[in-house]
Amino acid sequence: MSSKFDFIIVGGGIIGLSTAYKLQLKFPEKTIGILEKESEIGMHQTGRNSGVIHSGIYYTPNSYKARNCKSGRDQLVEFAKKNDVKFSNCGKIIVATTEKEVEILETIFRKGIENKTPNISFLNTDGIREKEPFIEGLKAVFVPTAGIIDYIGVCLKFIDNITSINSNSRLITSCKVNKINNQELNTSKGIFKADKIIFCTGLNSDRIAKKDAVKLDMKIIGFRGDYYELIESSRYKIKNLVYPVPDPNFPFLGVHFTPMIDGRVECGPNAVFSFKREGYKTTSFNLKDTYEALTYKGTWKLFIKHWRKGLEEYRRAFSKRLFVNELQKMMPTLTIEDIIEARAGVRAQAIDIKGNLVDDFKISEKNGNIHVLNAPSPAATSCLAIADEILKRI
Repeated sequence: MSSKFDFIIVGGGIIGLSTAYKLQLKFPEKTIGILEKESEIGMHQTGRNSGVIHSGIYYTPNSYKARNCKSGRDQLVEFAKKNDVKFSNCGKIIVATTEKEVEILETIFRKGIENKTPNISFLNTDGIREKEPFIEGLKAVFVPTAGIIDYIGVCLKFIDNITSINSNSRLITSCKVNKINNQELNTSKGIFKADKIIFCTGLNSDRIAKKDAVKLDMKIIGFRGDYYELIESSRYKIKNLVYPVPDPNFPFLGVHFTPMIDGRVECGPNAVFSFKREGYKTTSFNLKDTYEALTYKGTWKLFIKHWRKGLEEYRRAFSKRLFVNELQKMMPTLTIEDIIEARAGVRAQAIDIKGNLVDDFKISEKNGNIHVLNAPSPAATSCLAIADEILKRI
């Protein structure tokens, strides 16, 4: 099989599909091929995240994350309304339970003001109880523009829009890229050619970039996040998104309560080093993934700097009791019987050679091709804004 398109997108997650959608809107006469290695779209990060619409409150002012999250959120909500995708602006509270966390919370609030996060406000202990009767804290920030959405539903609507604009554009699943030769791809389904190729491959972004001879100063390391969920009879205990104050040394937002679009309430995720990039069990292991991660100097420098935090997260991954203990900091009445095991996801996190977590989005170009190398949270919320950034380079 040999096919020629005007554009090829490699990766059928939300970043790849939002980029294909924006490309098709801008160039309706151009053909777009979307190559996805799995049998369905969104099987990894897109379909295994918390389903949250982020507000942009946390991020360094003027960073890619801050700018794209705000613009992306507004575009995403507009797209959902127009295309009948299920979403809810349920709002979020970020809860400080210690005096030290109160200081960090106030810093987050100031970032939110700088980032023009709409209508944020502080809540005292009584204000927290008014919003969430079962949550206890010293102080909180209420973020009314945060919400939840069906990200797979968004992706399916992207595909519907693309193919309705141009019937010659198409999604090709079970199509794995083996070799890259400039604008030619050798895949498990034959040769594909395009004038411009955009790689949005998430957990495999560094490997795909290497196949295109891109010089990298980072490596993707997988961090698994495990979720529990409230049993049906306990779901009434949560009304909004409820987050702890995050550790400012890490890009992870901590174990939180998330009301889902289908009525469930998830608790999680934690963040532990994953021995398999696409491994969704505590015992998942892949020799190649593990070898590459553990022979990279940046991984060990990260471990050495944050060994205590890493050990704490790893212990919690194997202990429901420790997971509950963490949640009880915000909801003291929660019991071990209130939650059951749910799913897991793996987050692709770029780490540089010095062991630093690359905090911002990272996009590179090589021979006219574009590689999205690092797109961690809030990438799903920001997907349409990230697509705009990619289109600027075309």
